[in-house]
Amino acid sequence: MKKGKMKLLAAIAVILLAGIYYYVALPAINIHSTEFWVFLILILVAIGAFYARRKQFDRYELRESKVMKGILGLLGLVVVVYLLGTLLSSPIVNAKKYQQLMTVENGEFTKDIEELSFDQIPLLDRDSAVILGNRKMGSMVNMVSQFEVDELYSQINYQDQPVRVSPLRYASLIKWLTNQSEGIPAYIKIDMATQNTELVKLDEGMKYTTSDHFNRNIYRHLRFKYPTYMFNNLSFEIDENGIPYWICPVKKYNIGLFGGMTIGRVVLCNAITGETTDYRIEDAPEWIDRAYSADLLVELYDYYGTLKHGFLNSVLGQKDCLQTTEGYNYLAINDDVWVYTGVTSITGDQSNVGFVLMNQRTMETKFYEIEGATEASAMSSAEGQVQNLKYKATFPLLLNISGEPTYFIALKDDAGLVKKYAMVNVQKYQIVAIGDTVSECEENYTDLMYENGIKKKAEDTREVKSITAKITKIAQGVVNGNSHFYIMLEGLEDIFDVSVVDFIDIIKYDVGDTVTIEYKEDERANSVLSLNRENPESSVKENTVGSVS
Repeated sequence: MKKGKMKLLAAIAVILLAGIYYYVALPAINIHSTEFWVFLILILVAIGAFYARRKQFDRYELRESKVMKGILGLLGLVVVVYLLGTLLSSPIVNAKKYQQLMTVENGEFTKDIEELSFDQIPLLDRDSAVILGNRKMGSMVNMVSQFEVDELYSQINYQDQPVRVSPLRYASLIKWLTNQSEGIPAYIKIDMATQNTELVKLDEGMKYTTSDHFNRNIYRHLRFKYPTYMFNNLSFEIDENGIPYWICPVKKYNIGLFGGMTIGRVVLCNAITGETTDYRIEDAPEWIDRAYSADLLVELYDYYGTLKHGFLNSVLGQKDCLQTTEGYNYLAINDDVWVYTGVTSITGDQSNVGFVLMNQRTMETKFYEIEGATEASAMSSAEGQVQNLKYKATFPLLLNISGEPTYFIALKDDAGLVKKYAMVNVQKYQIVAIGDTVSECEENYTDLMYENGIKKKAEDTREVKSITAKITKIAQGVVNGNSHFYIMLEGLEDIFDVSVVDFIDIIKYDVGDTVTIEYKEDERANSVLSLNRENPESSVKENTVGSVS
């Protein structure tokens, strides 16, 4: 009877320890999960330890015990299968399969990447968004003592605008105890183009988050609903109605037990109610932006670029081996978020052979063969223009400026605040424009492209016309800091634009004066090329000739 009780107690102890480990570590019950194999190994070790302690064998008896031999044999088998599975799943023996995980198409830069208006360009990086989020939270006196901003800051497209969103989180365990019944009341939304920061309050609080405990913790909530699913990095998003969701990608292993990871499914979890919906990746709603993490996409492209001629070539000869550069950024194209990064040779030279765009929802990947400077070189060029101010460059954003691939860079001071903007030509990175605003930066950049022959002004084919008539109206205005006079002539509805810089004597003219004008027609105001005034008191003719500025 005593032996029976001891066996029962030992079994209960093993089950209890296994349950505690499972509740805390949350391994997926799946043979493709490394955590599952660790879980098995720990259970077998625990069973062996309890058995040896109960029997109190000496070393010889322990070695001769059939039960212990069985436990050790099973443990050894599990370890061997795990190690063998790891080896057979690696790129060493599956280089071709790894290289084919991602399909890459050649893209056309000017066609695929349209010129964006300034209100669609994400001017802030993640670090700047964090500063704005914390500043906004600090102004909410009634919340700041109970909550803080989570560090997720997912970049998504929301109603065709690039934004970063992040939920609040409980400031401590005590704050969770006092607030968990109502849940987390709001999330932060930052417009990356306008820098407008908003604390979005919810009618009902979020009760399934990363900062909740026990069964309301989002990871535990998902594990108990989907015990066999292996989840990749979760992201926080909002749908088109502003409802908060957790986007939970499910790993899919395509090579052996542990190799060739992609995404096979996506689970959507309502952060307020905990309700979940399971989709195949190809059926996921289009408003989802982050099924594939940026790091996973970069890893898959590196497999594609380095394993073209096998694993040994990627280590030794390195023929035709390409890899992504350090760092990445995000582009919003057609309501999807694409990861951008440069592509360079594996030898790590200072130039790119091109760049790739990778869709975070579909894994669609496009390569653009455009040689130029690496992002690091462009950042150094931008910093060199303001070296006296010691501003630091953020990782570039790739833009289409007048058909030219252009690095767009924010320059920040020591406090992390954006002070200036830079544009660097990808192919000729010595062309660097700086501006206090985006529009000023683009204007300076356009001027530099004209000066360096990259961009040519369109030939003016308008016909030069001439007219002599009396001035019926005259008014003054300022355009780009320069004074202009706008005049109307007798018998005409047209308006003529006269620049003071080119025609200084225009300040002497008045209504009733007869003038002869040579001009080219414009939609708003005709461009004056030459201007003569007839002086009725003498035979002298005043003449001023210039060109339109």
